[in-house]
Amino acid sequence: MDRRSFLTKAAVGGTLGGAAATLAAPALAQSMPKVTWRLTSSFPKSLDTIYGAAEVLSQMLSEATDGNFQIQVFAAGEIVGGLQAADAAAAGTVEACHTVAYYYWGKDPTWALAADVPFALNARGMNAWQYHGGGIDLYNEFMATQGLFALPGGNTGAQMGGWFRKEINTVADMKGLKMRVGGFAGKVMERLGVVPQQIAGGDIYPALEKGTIDGTEWVGPYDDEKLGFYKVAPYYYYPGWWEGGPTVHFMFNKAAYEGLPKVYQSLLHTACQATDADMLQKYDWKNPKALKSLIANGAQLRPFSQEILSACFDAANEVYAEMEATNPMFKKIWGSIKDFRAEHYLWAQVADYNYDTFMMIQQRAGKL
Repeated sequence: MDRRSFLTKAAVGGTLGGAAATLAAPALAQSMPKVTWRLTSSFPKSLDTIYGAAEVLSQMLSEATDGNFQIQVFAAGEIVGGLQAADAAAAGTVEACHTVAYYYWGKDPTWALAADVPFALNARGMNAWQYHGGGIDLYNEFMATQGLFALPGGNTGAQMGGWFRKEINTVADMKGLKMRVGGFAGKVMERLGVVPQQIAGGDIYPALEKGTIDGTEWVGPYDDEKLGFYKVAPYYYYPGWWEGGPTVHFMFNKAAYEGLPKVYQSLLHTACQATDADMLQKYDWKNPKALKSLIANGAQLRPFSQEILSACFDAANEVYAEMEATNPMFKKIWGSIKDFRAEHYLWAQVADYNYDTFMMIQQRAGKL
């Protein structure tokens, strides 16, 4: 039986004695007032998995409150552009947004850390750090200075390295390359001669088609196939070393979040965590079929060379050292991630790595 219905009927029938019978239903009603928020996404509706996470959250909240807590979801461009989502939430134009925090690294590189940065953690590592390593609280210490409160709201898993018009075999091949790349991974790539471009998801294909850019990264096979990059840039590289486990965030106007009843705040945390898990599960389910489809349609799968990966790793560490020397909040959060990264990969190479490697060998042998 519905809990609210039960309490109301019990109070009327006198089965809950005395003051409890009198107060139960009104107290519950007062704790679940009508709240309607607007949320602007950084993503187009065509990307049903990453855009759809905001709709998943909205549905969960509505169902859990009998429609009393409603969040209306708007795609990128319907209220503000995809790269202005966090600004709109901070300003109170909307109460919430669904975005990737590294889009705003230009304001302060600290923005990017709880989303993803080059050579950080994989998806499981990010989740462990966020939920049990104090990552959410650390990040919200910074978010408070931006007028926001943020909770993880999705993860894509390790991303692909992107689509290119030509093969990228050596570090020399990266010089002069105009590439759409999110976050401050572009700052690392600049050291290797890449010319980074910050372009919202819906604008990437025309830029690639017209030759405005030479390459692009986005997410992984499922979303990449929808955007059709393989039609104009056939070389598909892996891994996306700048996004080993990227977290998408729900960001809430700080005053709006703090004005919610405690029961809604608690519910928001629970629903965000459920949405966070749901997105990763969807990508893990959908990417294998999409990858096979892309290859069947002409995509040329290529690994980044060890030369390129090593050069990028060294360049990333140079950038981090410079940022740590000048930005105390960046140093605090990055230090926390680094400390856990060492522990995470110590453990990851023992059980999961060996099990997965064995199973991959069986798959390649045609035994699965």
